Amino acid sequence: MIAYSLLDLSPIPQGASPSQALANTLDLAQHAEGWGYTRYWLAEHHNMSGIASAATSVVIGHVAQGTKTIRVGAGGIMLPNHSPLVIAEQFGTLDALFPGRIDLGVGRAPGSDQITARALRRHLNESVDDFPRNVMELLAYFEPSSPGQPIRAVPGDGSSTFGAQLAAMLGLPYAFASHFAPDSLPDAIDIYRDRFKPSHYLEKPHVMAGFNIFAAPTDEEAQYLFTSQQQGFANLRRGQPGPLPPPVEDISTVLSPMEIAMVDRTLEHRAVGSPETVRRRFAEFIAETGVDEVMITGNIFDHQKRLRSFEMAAEIVGAHLKAAAE
Repeated sequence: MIAYSLLDLSPIPQGASPSQALANTLDLAQHAEGWGYTRYWLAEHHNMSGIASAATSVVIGHVAQGTKTIRVGAGGIMLPNHSPLVIAEQFGTLDALFPGRIDLGVGRAPGSDQITARALRRHLNESVDDFPRNVMELLAYFEPSSPGQPIRAVPGDGSSTFGAQLAAMLGLPYAFASHFAPDSLPDAIDIYRDRFKPSHYLEKPHVMAGFNIFAAPTDEEAQYLFTSQQQGFANLRRGQPGPLPPPVEDISTVLSPMEIAMVDRTLEHRAVGSPETVRRRFAEFIAETGVDEVMITGNIFDHQKRLRSFEMAAEIVGAHLKAAAE
């Protein structure tokens, strides 16, 4: 049966602090564990005053410590920003602390603006084109070390179980950020499945795709909650990222028609509405893409309503997937 998981950016609402945002993240993760989500992933973004998950591995440890069974990980670590050895040590340590529960997904973009990317890079000449080499270096640190090997990741060296989990997240399963980059999803899925070769890590393709859900008892309330993300994304495109804005009754009072159209296109893969609306749109997304796992996300200003939205999403998605499997 198709799995459903949760992607959290640890949003900082206007008027709140990073401490509160991180407390909200842990609270959401603890609830998600009981709602049947398979994974709880956090993403790396930098120089954004509305996102509290920049030190992603630290937040993963925070969430894993406060939960018991749900897989916790990164979706993803932006590998061009880091030495592969440092990431191997961080996630080898996380796996030692929470065996069998840690995922490491990586990406090839910096997850920030160009000025911040230059501040993060370990070398000024580091390029996204170095991504394959960095992945192979990272994988090597999780293999058993050879006699005389000068550099080892400790913890991490020889962690064959986690090496298998890591390899699965790094190349064999494929995660696509369709929750904000919808255009290339069909082609990416086709290319991945056409070129997939079974390995000892994975026998068949596994596609994961992001999907926005804003669920509420009525379509009107869900649309109201969605206006926070609309504003936040428009602010990002304006070059003015900041805390997550409160919702508004009429989005046209704060965004231009062009901005609304841009945000609607960017966040195309979404379900905003009552349970029936969400169920229908989710079913359409699964039929259109045939993905194996859905990473559900959604930034909602009010924490209690965000909890309710993710709980409703789990009930709706879980029921739909169960019915489809029978």
